[in-house]
Amino acid sequence: MASLARADLESLLRARKLDRTLTTALPPDDCSTVAPSGIPALDARLGGGLPRGHLSELVGPRSSGRTSLLLRLLAAATARGELVALVDALDMFDAGSAAAAGIDLNRLLWIRGHVVSNPGLCRDLNQRAIEQAVKAFTLVLQAGNFGLVALDVADAPADAVRRLPFTTWLRLQRIIEGTQTLGVLVGGEPMARSSAGLTVKVGIRDSGCGVRFRGRLFEGIDIDARVIRARARWQEQRDVRVPLSTACA
Repeated sequence: MASLARADLESLLRARKLDRTLTTALPPDDCSTVAPSGIPALDARLGGGLPRGHLSELVGPRSSGRTSLLLRLLAAATARGELVALVDALDMFDAGSAAAAGIDLNRLLWIRGHVVSNPGLCRDLNQRAIEQAVKAFTLVLQAGNFGLVALDVADAPADAVRRLPFTTWLRLQRIIEGTQTLGVLVGGEPMARSSAGLTVKVGIRDSGCGVRFRGRLFEGIDIDARVIRARARWQEQRDVRVPLSTACA
C-alpha cells in the first residue's frame, strides 16, 4: 500500500515537473538533471555537474578563481547550445576574457548593474542597486528558456548582500525549482541555496604552487574547490584540485 501511495505521489510530482527536486527517480548524472561544468575533475566530484532546477553558489575571496570557474560554466553551457544570462551587479564582466574562455557571446544575455564596492556615504543607493540586480535575476528566471542564469555580487559590500531579506532567496528558489535552469550565485561568502543545491568554495592552492608560469608567461592557476552538499544527512565536503588555463583564469 505504501509503495502504491509513493508511486502515485511521484507521478503527480512528475506531472508538475517537481520530480527532480523531491524524488530520486532520475539518475544523478542525467544531463537533464545536472549541468556539467566542463571541468572533468570537478564534474566527477559533483556527480556529473551542478543540479538544474536549484540555486547553487560559487564563493571565495577575491582572486580565488571564482570568476574563472563561472566563465567555465558559462562556456560549457553555450557549447551545449544553451542560452545563458549573467546579472553583473558591479559591471565588471570582461567580454574579451569571456570570448577567450570559450563563451559564445551570441548566446549570452549580459545585464549590467551599478553597485560599487566602496560606496562611502552612498550606502542607500548601493542597497537599491543590489535590490535591482536581484530583481533582474528574478525576471530572467521567470522568463525561462535559459540553461544557466548567474547573479554575480562577488565584490559587492558584504553588509549590503546580508541586508537582503531571507524571503528573497526563498522566492528565487520557488521560481527555479522543477525547471531545467541552473541558478548560480557568485559571492565572497555563502548567501543562499536550494535544499539540493551546492556550495562550491574556491581558493588558490595552499601549497603555494597554485599559480603556474611557463618562463615569464602566466600559464594558469590551480584552485582548490570544496563542495558542500546540504541535502545529505550530514554536511558533505569534497576537495578537488581544478586546473584552469590562461584562457579562463
